[in-house]
Amino acid sequence: MPDIFPFLKSLVSVSGLSGYETPVTELIEARWRPLVDEISLSRLGSVHGIKKGAGAKKRPSILLAAHMDAIGMMVTQIDDGFLRITSIGGLDARVLPSQPVLVHATGSGGPQDLPAVILLPPAKLLPSGEADGIVAISDLLVDVGLLPSKVASLVRIGDLISFGTEAVEISGESLIGHSLDNRASVAAVTLCLQELSSRTHSWDIWAVATVREEIDMSGAGTSTFQLLPDLTIAIDVTFGKGPGANDWRTFALGKGITLGFGPNNHPFLHNRFKEIAEELEIPYATEIMPTSSGTDGMIMQTTAEGVPNIVLGIPLRYMHSPVEMVMLNDIQRVGRLLAEFVIGLDIDFMNTITWDE
Repeated sequence: MPDIFPFLKSLVSVSGLSGYETPVTELIEARWRPLVDEISLSRLGSVHGIKKGAGAKKRPSILLAAHMDAIGMMVTQIDDGFLRITSIGGLDARVLPSQPVLVHATGSGGPQDLPAVILLPPAKLLPSGEADGIVAISDLLVDVGLLPSKVASLVRIGDLISFGTEAVEISGESLIGHSLDNRASVAAVTLCLQELSSRTHSWDIWAVATVREEIDMSGAGTSTFQLLPDLTIAIDVTFGKGPGANDWRTFALGKGITLGFGPNNHPFLHNRFKEIAEELEIPYATEIMPTSSGTDGMIMQTTAEGVPNIVLGIPLRYMHSPVEMVMLNDIQRVGRLLAEFVIGLDIDFMNTITWDE
C-alpha cells in the first residue's frame, strides 16, 4: 500500500484540539479531495467525503468515521507571566510536567504560536498534600519565557495550548507523537480511499473525520443524523500492550488489529469482518467491550432508529500522552480490511443482516 507516514506525520504536526479542529481539518480536506467525488463540512465542522458507488441510483451507504480532534489545554489565568491551565479532553496530569507545548496566543499582534514548557512549581509552593504525590493540572504552570508584561499583551484567557513534541519515525515501522489518537485512524481511512480509487464498489462510502470525540462525540452523532447511513464503522485506537499494561484489555503493537465485540458492535458485522480478515490473512484480536466502546460508535449506533455498527481498533501505546506510539503495519491492515469489506457489499446486503449470529 502507499506510504502513509508523510501524511500521518503532517497530521500530528498540527493542533486541532477538540472543538477547535480547523488546523487538521484543512490537511484532511486537501488529502481527501482527489479521492472522493464530493467533500464538505458538517455544521459542527466534521469532514464529509463521499465516494459514490457503481450500483443503482438509490444506493445504500456506509459511514467510516475516524475522529480527528485531539486532547489539549486552555489558559485559565495569567499569573505574573505564568499561565494556569485546564484540560480539553482526558489528560493525565502525571505526564505533563516538563513537556514542551505551544501556546496559541490571540492577543496583540494577532494569532501566533509561542513555544513554552509546562513546569512543576517547587514543593513548598504546592497545596498541602500534593508535594509528594500527583500534582493537579490546576496547580501546574506554563512558562513561555517572556516578561510578564509581554505575556499579558500576547496571551488571552481561553487561548489554546497543544503539545509541542515532534513526531519521531522509527525505522519506517513505528511513529511516536501526540494526537495519534486518533489521527492514525484518519490515515487508515485515507488508505482505504486510496485502495478504492482503482476498485469498483456498489455502495456509497462516506469518509468522515469527526470533531469533538474527546469531549462529547457530538461530531459523530450529528454527521450520522445528517447522512443517515445504512451501516457505520468507528475506527479508533485501542490500548497497546506495554509496561504495566498487559491484561485482556491491551493488544500487542504490530501483531494485528482489533474487532470490537459487545453491545456496541453488531454481531453480524463482527463475524463478517472476521471472515474477511481470515481470507486476507490479516491478523486480528477480538476486543471485548462488555458495555460501551468509548468511541464514536456509541453515538452512531443509537442515531435515529439505530444503525448497525462495529468498532475497529489500532493498538496504541501511551494513550493520551505527548508520546503515543503506533506501528505502520497495523494502520495498513485496517485500511485494507475496510476497503475489502466495502468492495464486498452488494446492494442487498442489508437484507441479510440478522442480530443473532
